[in-house]
Amino acid sequence: MTADDVALTNLDQPLFDGSCATKRDLVDYLDAVADRIVPALRGRALSVLRVRPGQEPFMQKNLPKYAPSWIRTVSVWAEASRRQVSYALCDDRRTLLWFANQRAVEYHPALFLDGRPTHMILDLDPPEGDDSFPLAVRAAHLVRQALADAGLAGAVKTSGAKGVHVFVPVPPGTAMDDLAAATRALAARAERLDPALATTAFIREDRAGKVFIDSTRAGGATVVSAYSPRVRPGVPVSFPVPWDELDRVVPADFTIHNAAGLLGGRDPWAELMPEPRELPADLVAEGHTIPVARVQAMHEGKRRARARRAESP
Repeated sequence: MTADDVALTNLDQPLFDGSCATKRDLVDYLDAVADRIVPALRGRALSVLRVRPGQEPFMQKNLPKYAPSWIRTVSVWAEASRRQVSYALCDDRRTLLWFANQRAVEYHPALFLDGRPTHMILDLDPPEGDDSFPLAVRAAHLVRQALADAGLAGAVKTSGAKGVHVFVPVPPGTAMDDLAAATRALAARAERLDPALATTAFIREDRAGKVFIDSTRAGGATVVSAYSPRVRPGVPVSFPVPWDELDRVVPADFTIHNAAGLLGGRDPWAELMPEPRELPADLVAEGHTIPVARVQAMHEGKRRARARRAESP
């Protein structure tokens, strides 16, 4: 079988253990939402989470050498591995279908376009537990209030796992370090609205069962795209939700089996996304006084390790 000159193979194989879906279901879903998900991926360095029969899921960043020559790429310096990485650009339906045939289930685009950031992102990660999603929703409303207090607005989507993502568009020319600072400040302001519910503690053991407001997604990090499936039982989809409906949904409401039909020909992620607004100067200034979470956690981890060694006999 071919579609858009892409050979589609082994379509009736199970997608992965616990998926309750076939590879055909994945291909059909991504094809049905191509005109919604491709705009969210276009021009952005793409990492994908793939599944192969009998193997653990793995994240693919470098485009394989066997990939078709018509897939566009972008070379990005990876500071962690100290090398250039050749990322794919999923700019059209044909590229999306090729990835689907490669059993790429999750789509994680870079958060910058043409070298500039496009959104402030708050990733709300609730504690473990089957009933933790309502906590993430409550924390999302804290973030929305903190945004409104700062004169900003954002759109919200389920993560497709157990959390919630809030995207706040920023105008061209926003400096990366100012965006990162503003994200830290916004998270801190949301935490202060209800410190019994939310925390910005980067070290997991310090969260005490609270929702983690992750402010570290600026720069080279990625967040799963709107409309992307997830490698989870039932293959849920990261799905945009109006703010006034967020309290009435759960992640399992949106899967590769029903999400395309729920769209009804619309693109709610584009429709719900507000216009970009300049980051307030006081928010940026406050953020520059807040330590970078990963750096602070690294130093704290070393301090605790030294303390444990000193206490051991």
